Amino acid sequence: MQNLPKNKKILLFDGVCNLCNDAVQFIIKNDKNDIFRFVPLQSELGIEICNYIGVDQTKMDSIILYNPGVAYYYKSSAVLGIGENLGGIYSLASVFKIFPEKLRNYIYDYIAGNRYKWYGKKESCMIPTPELKAKFL
Repeated sequence: MQNLPKNKKILLFDGVCNLCNDAVQFIIKNDKNDIFRFVPLQSELGIEICNYIGVDQTKMDSIILYNPGVAYYYKSSAVLGIGENLGGIYSLASVFKIFPEKLRNYIYDYIAGNRYKWYGKKESCMIPTPELKAKFL
């Protein structure tokens, strides 16, 4: 855990989920301040981070936004944190904090529970292009 960049936020995601992969591509495209680094939940490092922060990734049907040495967020709170960190119009997502987390997570869980059916699934985690390799840990 010592080798994680301290000045970056780590986004752990389902590496075989098409919706998640599209979301990662969207975040990379809009991450103008180079804030995020990405780790598939299924990878060795993803498993190591989950164990370190005390999250059972086998039961986690979510993305995790991890700020090393500070905190981690998952489900709707991670989505809102991503929007806030992207800035600009995406920071307006924080308006959804007016809704109780339980309600936000209910909607998140509904989408997460249907993501493979609606968007499909890959056989293996995506391989980043050479230009994107630095964004993945």
